[in-house]
Amino acid sequence: MLGNDNTKDSQEIKRMLKVTLKRSTIGRPKDQRATVRALGLRKLNQSRYLPDNPAVRGMIIKVAHLVDVEEVTE
Repeated sequence: MLGNDNTKDSQEIKRMLKVTLKRSTIGRPKDQRATVRALGLRKLNQSRYLPDNPAVRGMIIKVAHLVDVEEVTE
């Protein structure tokens, strides 16, 4: 009975977010530039696939006016 918990994890679908930098960070406050860099974005129209968790969601909310976000299932 102890090893049967793996079946639940194997059926769970990983939720990911596709984050794309759409507006420049030039002239933005330093904390917003740092947040964009922490998301792994450097150039305009660059996209990253990030896990859907509260930490990433919080960073996206902070720079929502600079990025586009799409939900993707893996």
